[in-house]
Amino acid sequence: MADETHTTDESAPPSDPAWPADDDDATFRSGFVTFVGRPNVGKSSLVNAICGRKVSIISDKPQTTRHRIMGVFTRDDSQIVFVDTPGIHKPVTALGARVNATALESVTRDDEEAGVDVVAFVLDATKPFGKGDRWVASKLDLAETIVVVNKIDRAKPGQVLAMLTAASELGAKEYFPVSALTKDGLAGLVDHLTAGLPLGPRYFPDDQVSDQPEERWVAELVREQLLAVTHDELPYSIATQVVEWEWPRIRVDIIVERDSQKGMVIGKGGNILKQAGERARRQLPDGVYLELRVKVDKDWQRKPERVERLGY
Repeated sequence: MADETHTTDESAPPSDPAWPADDDDATFRSGFVTFVGRPNVGKSSLVNAICGRKVSIISDKPQTTRHRIMGVFTRDDSQIVFVDTPGIHKPVTALGARVNATALESVTRDDEEAGVDVVAFVLDATKPFGKGDRWVASKLDLAETIVVVNKIDRAKPGQVLAMLTAASELGAKEYFPVSALTKDGLAGLVDHLTAGLPLGPRYFPDDQVSDQPEERWVAELVREQLLAVTHDELPYSIATQVVEWEWPRIRVDIIVERDSQKGMVIGKGGNILKQAGERARRQLPDGVYLELRVKVDKDWQRKPERVERLGY
């Protein structure tokens, strides 16, 4: 580590249960659904909207999601485990390659350990169907894939129709125009996904909505708020990591690649870092003491060993 600056600002899933546990569980449906697509099409927003709570951080910056994150939606008769994946893109760094691998691993359907039950290909209704979408589609078993056209609340009717027309050429199993923001179309999508799940157990307790450890969720929350208040050139260079957890005191390291980026994250008089810390703290329990520290790790995202050490 080349440098650091201090600024202070005020669980894994359980093992599968025996199934069926009782007669009622004999009709219970459960399984894994993955959302895949290009960066910034709204995969994380869809997971959050369906689960009813922030599971994944969101931003208008591409590649916001870097981990494969599970969100859990449970009803009396079913449980859907959503796998929110990073946006698939052309990688230019070790981090980009790892992000792509994470996303592509999630579409495996024939591996009992890693496979999913339903793959949903998410498209952005406000953008034309392009080469990147076709490339992602080429990685999928389209005959068994459903297409979700998101952001219909922002798109003009002609844009939605154009996207559905273009997507229809893929020969996918089903098509759903939806809005993660207004929740239009989500009830029908969830009903369809549930109907396609096999009979199975509750993989998570009824009140659990994510598989993320609290430490990772807090680190990602800090990164989300930094993306909201920093300049466009920084998102790919920022990583966050909880390095101290002595409740209610939490310390998060913010890793950047260059000294110039450190100054941009801190801001004049520490104002950028203060804003990010205040925004993050508002989403944490009362009484949490959040300390943010900025460190320089030169070209970290181009070094596979550093990418892995940071948990990507």
